[in-house]
Amino acid sequence: MAYIDYYKILGVNKNATQDDIKKAYRKLARKLHPDLNPNDKEAEKKFKELNEANEVLSNPENRTKYDKYGENWKHGEEYEKAQQQQRQYQQSQNYGGGFSGADFGEGEDFSDFFQNMFGGSGGFGRSSRGSASGKFKGQDIQAELNLDLKDAAKSHQQTFDINGKKVRITIPAGVYDGQQIKLKGHGNPGFNGGPNGDLYITFNIPVDPDFERIGDDLKTKVVIDLYTAVLGGDVKVNTLDGNVNFKVKPETQNGLTVRLKGKGFPVYKKDGQFGDLFVTYEVKLPTNLTEKQKELFEQLKNS
Repeated sequence: MAYIDYYKILGVNKNATQDDIKKAYRKLARKLHPDLNPNDKEAEKKFKELNEANEVLSNPENRTKYDKYGENWKHGEEYEKAQQQQRQYQQSQNYGGGFSGADFGEGEDFSDFFQNMFGGSGGFGRSSRGSASGKFKGQDIQAELNLDLKDAAKSHQQTFDINGKKVRITIPAGVYDGQQIKLKGHGNPGFNGGPNGDLYITFNIPVDPDFERIGDDLKTKVVIDLYTAVLGGDVKVNTLDGNVNFKVKPETQNGLTVRLKGKGFPVYKKDGQFGDLFVTYEVKLPTNLTEKQKELFEQLKNS
């Protein structure tokens, strides 16, 4: 796996605060969101990279691993174990002894073994007796889960059938399209007593007919009649929590956007925090006017 500089993707330095990372993500998410860049494969690719960078750096535990291990951050523990085995092997060579804990094939050096564990062919050495050379982690499993926007906005449980076992997970409110989570140890069995692989689940959230999501914010449209736009009045605005009454000010212009604070999407793993809902008014002109109504409009025009 090629090294990806998540800090560079977000446009922040390594000393950036969590708030800096959050702001940078929101700004770029608005710019690169697929809904704003239809049929733009490059923007779609950058948006997925942006989500991946945010998923790692917005999580303090993952960020610490990333800062320490770089591209091997997901396999930090295995990386350290391999380094320890390398030191043991080198020590055994210096003293003319055999390697303790693993049996390498004749003519195979440790660097080949290390490469096979991290980014190589995926094979493993065997001794001349044909026994396995150490413990190996099982293969990871990739899965996809389709959610609609309203399901993604609430914490709920889902059950998977993995390797003949039922695995129930809780999906936190606020997950986003393309986001990936890891279930440690739910992949394929390890080799020679090694740990199981991991299960990676990627969320697919299609475009919603009522709301457009940009980061933690939502956008929607409300149709109002001409009389309400001119004189003001009350309208019902659809939110994720149901309809709310909202007062339209007199002389509201077509295309005007107002903000409903805290009525947007829940912030991922931040209980009680929500984005905002931006409502754009569409003024619908009256049709099929009677002669009397036309006459009144003429009077208004000439007044």
